[in-house]
Amino acid sequence: LLGLQWFAPLGIEVTGVNHTTEADWEQQLARDFQEVFDGTLGKYKGPPISFSLDPNVAPIRLKPRRVPFALRKKIDEQIDKLVKQGVLQPIDHARWETPIVTPVKPDGSVRICGDYKATLNCALQQSAYPVPVVQHLLHSLGGGKVFAKLDLAQAYQQLPVDEETAEAQTIVTHRGAFRCNRLQFGVSVAPGIFQSLMERLLRGIKGVVPYFDDVLVSAANQEELEGRLREVLEKFKGAGLKVKKEKCQLYTEQVEFLGYLLDRHGIHPTGSKVKAIKEAPTPKNKTELQAFLGLLNFYNNTKDLLTSDAVLIQYNETLPIAVTCDASPFGVGAVLSHTLPDGKEAPIAFFSRTLSKPERNYSQLDKEALAIVAAVKKFHEYLYGRRFTLITDHKPLLGILAGNKATPNILSPKMTRWSEFLAAYDYRLTHRPGKTISHADALTKGWPEKDSDDAFRTFRNRQTELSLQKGCLLWGDRVVIPEKLQGKVLQLLHEGHPGIVRTKALARSYAWWPGMDKEIEAWVAKCSRCQETRPNPPAAPILEWETPRGPWSRLHIDLAGPTKGNTFLITVDAYSNWLEVSNMKTTTTDAVTKVLNKLFATHGLPDVIVSDNGPQFTSLEFERFLAERGIRHALTATAHPAANGRAE
Repeated sequence: LLGLQWFAPLGIEVTGVNHTTEADWEQQLARDFQEVFDGTLGKYKGPPISFSLDPNVAPIRLKPRRVPFALRKKIDEQIDKLVKQGVLQPIDHARWETPIVTPVKPDGSVRICGDYKATLNCALQQSAYPVPVVQHLLHSLGGGKVFAKLDLAQAYQQLPVDEETAEAQTIVTHRGAFRCNRLQFGVSVAPGIFQSLMERLLRGIKGVVPYFDDVLVSAANQEELEGRLREVLEKFKGAGLKVKKEKCQLYTEQVEFLGYLLDRHGIHPTGSKVKAIKEAPTPKNKTELQAFLGLLNFYNNTKDLLTSDAVLIQYNETLPIAVTCDASPFGVGAVLSHTLPDGKEAPIAFFSRTLSKPERNYSQLDKEALAIVAAVKKFHEYLYGRRFTLITDHKPLLGILAGNKATPNILSPKMTRWSEFLAAYDYRLTHRPGKTISHADALTKGWPEKDSDDAFRTFRNRQTELSLQKGCLLWGDRVVIPEKLQGKVLQLLHEGHPGIVRTKALARSYAWWPGMDKEIEAWVAKCSRCQETRPNPPAAPILEWETPRGPWSRLHIDLAGPTKGNTFLITVDAYSNWLEVSNMKTTTTDAVTKVLNKLFATHGLPDVIVSDNGPQFTSLEFERFLAERGIRHALTATAHPAANGRAE
């Protein structure tokens, strides 16, 4: 061993120690595989995808759907982008032509999707490629301590298709037909095709699990993880595939995958898997109690047992799977379950959530559809790529979201987006009466009708100013009055009828509760004694009419009489004070308009007519008469005839 003092005589230089940080090797990895991370659309270099079509099904050509003018520009831009990428190719016509649906994304842009449910999917011979068994995938990652997760960008559209398949995927738009040269979202066999390709491509690389467009990599340490990542990225580079960098995790010690948390200690279920049952609210009324008992009776067990391993069975790829969905005015819920060989249903997981304020304003149809979409998103890892059954108690949805029917031509943008989202799944939508799905119904009940955050936000903002003395809650030195005593306190404060200002001052000396000032104002305003002694407000200043721009531009009209059995229509030109007096046999709207028509024939049409609130002048017929002639009608204030002083 050499001491530091020997370095100089021997000519040894100390240039420093280099440390490679986690961020350094991730950046180096991105640089080494720049073309995989460049953000452009990849193109698979292998053989093009080919569909197996049923020869007994004749090609189907449907008409294009009408495009709203407000979306036409955005749709045109998206079509131009896909044409530039080579995904779409304009053609004159094709044997297969599928109309598009154009759901609007949250950022305002649109997505171009073919509605293949009623066209191509009817002729596709379903892929028999087996969906990976979740348990097998997870167990293959045993021993991993660090992980990486890759997300393929626009996964399906990275796969070119052959000529016949491209023609079968043809979409028809307001701009004509476009052949789809890449695998399209919404084609029922696309998930199986993509999974098969990914497994073949990555076969042989240890610690790597592909699951559709997600790829999970596990390793014992950072160096091993980097090596395996390089193997995967090298495969992607050679195949022409690309990933979405912002959605990738190149190094993490804990990762969520297929509904489980993976870390160095093993595989754990996520806390949300049984949260819906664990946190079911305590019933507060008969309806909520019946809903909760229905949940318990459905499985004939208790709440804790429902959330135990004995009842929540593991996902089994060989058993039929179903999602039962329901909605209430304040929440949505769903149960993911297997149908056992004896016909009984066994739950895999539960889901429920409260509706946001905008969602509570949805129609019941939209709420039931939202329950389906939310459940499918929640259980995506179990449902994507395999056949399953959706169960609802809302029969109208069968004609809108059924997996084997075309999307209706006229739908709300929201329902169109949901229909397009569900098109990626292979499902059958069925109806059951509400009383037979009590387990899902119970999950929708018990949500509070009022957001508790609204009630407690004021207290939360003042939490550092609140204190408790002898069981009494204080804000500063003022007593916080509970809701049930606020009326009594208001009555005591206003006992001497001191008025709004003095009542507020008195209250602020001793008491406080949220909205106290407004409640005092309302209380005093309802006090008849205070209103009787209250001085009248000062009269508003009289405003003068603007000077008319010319003769006969503004007319003031009114009825005078009866005088000696005669009633007259007084018409005054505000510019010249010219007066027209017309004798009226009757004072109906029809009689008034006939007189005005004669005046208009002589002097022309005015810009404005000013009148009081007489029934002749406020009728729908009179308003229509003026509107047809482009005349604006100005009404004077009630009980203030001076506003129409010229005619008065």
